[in-house]
Parts: sequence; structure tokens; C-alpha cells
Amino acid sequence: MFRLSQFLQELLAPTPAGPFRAPKGPVVIWNLIRRCNLACKHCYAVSADVDFKGELAREEIFSVMEDLKRSHVPALILSGGEPLMRPDFFAIARHAKALGFYTALSTNGTLIDAPLAEEIADVGFDYVGISLDGLEETHDRFRRMPGAFRKSLSALRLCRDAGLKVGVRFTLTRENYADLSALLRLIDDEGIDRFYLSHLNYAGRGNKNRRDDAHCQMTRTAMTMLFETAWRDAEAGRKKEFTTGNNDADGVFFLHWVRQRWPEKSTHIAAKLVQWGGNASGVAVANIDNLGNVHPDTMWWHYRLGNVRERSFAEIWSATHDPLLAGLKRRPRPVEGRCAHCAYLSMCNGNTRVRAEMLTGNPWAEDPGCYLSDEEIR
Repeated sequence: MFRLSQFLQELLAPTPAGPFRAPKGPVVIWNLIRRCNLACKHCYAVSADVDFKGELAREEIFSVMEDLKRSHVPALILSGGEPLMRPDFFAIARHAKALGFYTALSTNGTLIDAPLAEEIADVGFDYVGISLDGLEETHDRFRRMPGAFRKSLSALRLCRDAGLKVGVRFTLTRENYADLSALLRLIDDEGIDRFYLSHLNYAGRGNKNRRDDAHCQMTRTAMTMLFETAWRDAEAGRKKEFTTGNNDADGVFFLHWVRQRWPEKSTHIAAKLVQWGGNASGVAVANIDNLGNVHPDTMWWHYRLGNVRERSFAEIWSATHDPLLAGLKRRPRPVEGRCAHCAYLSMCNGNTRVRAEMLTGNPWAEDPGCYLSDEEIR
């Protein structure tokens, strides 16, 4: 994840840069349930409104949580499917909070009414992320449910009014690019705390829609719009957070944006980008799916590192014999093509490897989702 707002603060109030340091344990995105009341076009879990067999029981989840705590995992993002469809969801969430995890909820928001928002707040969630794929017409088309936008927007308002930190997640494609500007105005008007722009990854249902991926000039225009919007907020002293994900070329593109405006500050930003370290799949991010399978992140559901029913998470995550996990943990990663010759490899870390794997069968091939020119990566 590229924390844009943090880097903008470095322009306003620089802090000392240090070396890259891998965390003791990864943030874990946990798909507690695969069932969902929606069938979104870009779903990596390919969910449906049916029960899936073999999902982890509550007691198994509690046991794995203890193991995650011993493995220095700092945060859990409870996801799905739609996690609120799991009957014991709040018991699981309360246990996560009792163990001291930073605990976030990832939901489509359509099931949240006023009482449910109060219950979410009562648990003490540190963050609630709700997806909006554009304005009403676009969002409902993506979510394949009329009225989904109004329900999700209502959920954002209810959670905000209940005192929760809330954010909008937006996955950029050609179909919703035109809505980005209006959506940024909406989150400003609604007093939403955070905006997360995700680039489309070739995984799950999104893999079947790779033709909709927003490449090159469109992506560059969208990112420049986001940089300028976030910069206006930072200059005004507002505390809204802007982040991006699933394309770590964003950090390098940001560096070029800084060089055009404040060339005297670019050396410091470059050093902070090296300290950040780029893509964190298999290093600072892990995924556990509904069956207990462990993956390098949520976009690697087709690649199983192990299962928490068979081995501890710590054992799975520290394994050196798995070629993909070993390669993801290497610095520099064993990337090929343009990525191998990129002058900014230490900043983006070879970007999101799953795109290369899905398109070519080789996880170390150059990333087809990099929107930087050859001149810009020299």
C-alpha cells in the first residue's frame, strides 16, 4: 500500500529517512467467509450467495489468532465474501480486539443499518472500509444490484456518525474512471476519513475482466488527479488519508510528480520511498482464506502456501522451501525484463507479481501493469 498522505506530509514537514526494514509480522487480511450477498465484477474471491463447505469454525479461528499474536501480526482486516453474513462475526471481532490486534472491517456496506452500525462501533473497530465503484449508476452496475450505492453510502454515514473511522475503497477501471473526480468530491462533502484507490489486479473475477484495466495515460491522469486532491487537503491542514494499492509504480510516479514541482525536495522523497520499500506481498501482507489456506496476499488465491489446520501460521510464513514465498521475500526480487533494469526497483520492489504470473505464467516477468515509460524508469 502506498500511503500518499504520509509522503505529502514529508513535503511539508520532513522527517529523517532510514533504511528499509521488514516488519516482524505481516498484516493479515482474513476472509472469514466466502458467502456474499453481491456478485461484483472484480471480486477476487469469486463469491456467491451460498454457503461454502469446509470454512474455519470459530474455535479454529480463535486458535489461529493466538498463533498470529505469537507471530507478531499487528493487524487483522476481517473480510469476506461479506463478513457480516457470518453469524459469529461479532464474537470473532471482539476476540481480535481482546487480543490487542488493530482490527479493521472490510464490507460492501449493504447490510449495515443503524443498529448494526452501533454494534460495529461497540466492538471498537479501528477502521471500517466500504467499497464504492463510482457514483450510483456505475456502482450498481459493478455490484450487479440496484440500490447498492444508496445502501453503501448510508452505511458510510451511519458508521461515521457512530464515531468510527471510515473509508471508501475504489477499484479503478476504464468503466468507472470518469466517476473518480465526482467521487473525490463526494467523500469530501460527506466528511469521509480515508480514500483508497486500488488498481485492478488479474485475480479471481477481476482476471476475467482484464480488458477493463485502466492502463497508461488514463491511470496517469487518475493518479495525478489524486495527488493534486490530496495535496490540497494536506496544504489546508485537513487530516483525510489518501492511499493506493495493487500498483507500487504509484510511488515512482509520485517521485516524478514531486520532481516537476519541487525538485529540491525530490532527493528526500526518493530516500523515503526506499525506506517504504514498495510491494509487500509475502513480506508485510498475508492472507488467510475461508478454508484456512495461507496466501502471499488476497490476489494469490490460486497459490497455496499452506493451511493453518495443518501447520502453524508461523511455520508456513517462515518457510524457505516455497519458491514463490522465498522470491517475494528476497531484496532485490528476482524480477526480469523491464523490472530487472528499472532504476527504481528498491522503491517499488518489482510491483505486484500476480499480474505477471496470471498473464505469462512467470511470477518474475516484468509487470504488465506498470504504467511508467522506459524513459521514466531509467
